[in-house]
Amino acid sequence: MPEPCCFQVSPDDVSVRLDRFLDDNLPEVSRSQIKRLIDEGAITLDGATSKAGIKLRGGEEIRVVLPEPVVTTAQAEAIPLAVLYEDSALIVVNKPAHFVVHPAPGHQSGTLVNALLHHCHDLSGVGGELRPGIVHRLDKDTSGVMVATKDDQTHQHLASQFKDHTIQRRYRALVHGLVAENKGSIDQAIGRHPVHRKKMSTDARISRNAVTHWKVLRRYEEDRLTLVDLLLETGRTHQIRVHLTGMGSPVVGDPLYGGASRAKSISDTVLRKMIVHLERQFLHAWQLGFAHPDGRAMLFQAALPQELQEILSYLEEKYNYEPAALAIKACAGPVETAY
Repeated sequence: MPEPCCFQVSPDDVSVRLDRFLDDNLPEVSRSQIKRLIDEGAITLDGATSKAGIKLRGGEEIRVVLPEPVVTTAQAEAIPLAVLYEDSALIVVNKPAHFVVHPAPGHQSGTLVNALLHHCHDLSGVGGELRPGIVHRLDKDTSGVMVATKDDQTHQHLASQFKDHTIQRRYRALVHGLVAENKGSIDQAIGRHPVHRKKMSTDARISRNAVTHWKVLRRYEEDRLTLVDLLLETGRTHQIRVHLTGMGSPVVGDPLYGGASRAKSISDTVLRKMIVHLERQFLHAWQLGFAHPDGRAMLFQAALPQELQEILSYLEEKYNYEPAALAIKACAGPVETAY
């Protein structure tokens, strides 16, 4: 029997439905699976079975027993892909939010892997049966540029670049709080949270080094928001989200690390409504640079998706900034010098 996952309901979650709370705190488990687990009694509230729609009072303990992962071979599915580049060795795509990268409990289908198997036809076995072609990942609700490989030689070539930290990965994030310095670096190891199974933490008993470089692009002082550009030196699970939360500036809309609840403090009712209805974290992998197996230096960029751009455009107009200064244009060319 798997170890149970336990949550203590905070005052910020008073009046939130049980299923919504779990959807926010178990991001890799689908809503339909959460409902099924509640109906089956695998999720209890203060030791008793409950209903999905019950509203939380605060202080309760929620106990979740997830089923053991079932090992299956991913199947090809005709899911549209936003392809930025493709050749016989690899494919580069712009992953939207709400799109899981590879099959996992609660997401055995409808993933990027399922889509790649249909699109490429020749990924079987590359990099492993469950994650064919996948050399890195983005969180379900993080959008942006990803590369997948089509043969073992390319897979090993790209994997070694990720391991040696020679891949260039840059992100845009809107965060709560006014970041005081113009740029800096965060060097804090990250590991599994000692209590919350789905969270990562800088206070983990077992952790791996993690380094994030950042610089401020905009400060929206009245709303106490900051737009930052981030360059990853390492690529740990939830790295940016954990590091920014540690700075006291969680990513806007992030349900797992406090960014979603912070939206309540925004006084601008239009902006607050936009963020509350975002249903994802404001985090986008806008640039990815790497060396192709044939020796070419490749760089790919993806503009902010519409739901993020609408918020940014609103802020730029409100503060009389020039939106064009933040524009991200699609490109494929030499890798730029890291800042």
